[in-house]
Amino acid sequence: MGKAKTKWICQSCGAEAPKSLGKCPDCGAWGSFVEEVVAQSSPSAEVLGVFNSVPCKINEIEISNEFRFPTGMEEFDRVLGGGIVQGSIILLAGDPGIGKSTLLLQTTGFLSGNGKKVLYVSAEESTSQIKLRAQRLGINAGNLYLFTQTNLEQIKQTADEMSPDLLVIDSIQAVYSNAISSSPGSVSQIRECTNALLEIAKNKNITVIVVGHVTKEGSIAGPKVLEHMVDTVIHFEGDRYKSYRILRCMKNRFGTTNEVGVFNMCDCGLVEVANPSELFLQERSKNAIPGSVIIATNEGSRPVLTEIQGLVGSTTYPSPRRVSNGIDYNRFLMIIAVLEKRLGLNLSKQDVYVNVIGGLEIDEPAVDLGVALAIATCARDVFVPADTVITGEIGLSGEIRAVNNIEKRIKEAQKLGFKRIIVPKNNLLKKENYDIEVVEVSKVMDAISACVQKQ
Repeated sequence: MGKAKTKWICQSCGAEAPKSLGKCPDCGAWGSFVEEVVAQSSPSAEVLGVFNSVPCKINEIEISNEFRFPTGMEEFDRVLGGGIVQGSIILLAGDPGIGKSTLLLQTTGFLSGNGKKVLYVSAEESTSQIKLRAQRLGINAGNLYLFTQTNLEQIKQTADEMSPDLLVIDSIQAVYSNAISSSPGSVSQIRECTNALLEIAKNKNITVIVVGHVTKEGSIAGPKVLEHMVDTVIHFEGDRYKSYRILRCMKNRFGTTNEVGVFNMCDCGLVEVANPSELFLQERSKNAIPGSVIIATNEGSRPVLTEIQGLVGSTTYPSPRRVSNGIDYNRFLMIIAVLEKRLGLNLSKQDVYVNVIGGLEIDEPAVDLGVALAIATCARDVFVPADTVITGEIGLSGEIRAVNNIEKRIKEAQKLGFKRIIVPKNNLLKKENYDIEVVEVSKVMDAISACVQKQ
């Protein structure tokens, strides 16, 4: 018997090499190559495609009224674009313990209670463990079937026999196929198993939800092709020290990727948060303090008000410290440079700290003006009034640039009872359309002066 042919595959990106390499030339990961046996294919084997269909005219394609079905959670439906699309494959990824299984169990409990047949395949937990969680969540539905299995062929056979409306795989990294000799979780196994699940979804019109693990860097474990194969990619995010969770869509073939869903984790499971701004502002001080600013940011297309705090103090280190939590560090350094050059603030011997309250991660430039005012007011020991909201992007010359969705931000501040909002002048708003005082500014100094005049 001849020696089996092997190849080395990077477990981070799927790159192949004839021998082991210390560093992957494609993704730069170190020590990521694993030797896998090359499967021998028969020359006479029949080549089958994933989609067994024939060409047809687009005008002749009919879509049933049940093309989408709701999940029972409006926040989840918002992220999906209105509900789950029948026959689609969805990838749900998140950190361990974030609540992925809880979200899916609540969703499948609702769907099975409304006439949908659901097959929940657990590759990591026993059926009794899932039953205990279901009892805690108050789920008792007759059409929810639990199946503990890691073998792909057994899962396909069970799905063929049951023909469920929804198939849940928890998780894809623990499932393996007999056709691949490598261990579960490897690049080859994930690619083969996902391709088989894709065939189930498209050929049998069964909706498939796949749970995926994430790496320590926060990316989905496995090859990047995994995200290309599925229809929707959803990240479940949150701070382990906070109770709120954010469902963020990274890819959606049937809707927008600009939506997020906010949940609050409690003893009874995930509870939807209809107004995230109230969640992030519930612990803020009623009296204005130096370095505290309320900003209007966007999470997807939804406006969210949250608090940013800045702290400036004399340093005891050879070089001053720069610490930012919740905003991009390089953008934070740029704002400090603008304050030093354009406003004359001497921060070269000062430690500067900025924190977004609640652990929220903000990556949009509209947070710039709020960060600048938090630093400047703390350095000069003045404060922004507690009834004022800030939004605006800062340029290197100190100008305030326009931001998107400004009308939604203003209406959100007005709805929560704020009296005034400072916005970029370049947004060209009609102030008479709002019951809140709208102050337009074109420079960072103008924004600071507007805040000081209010005191």
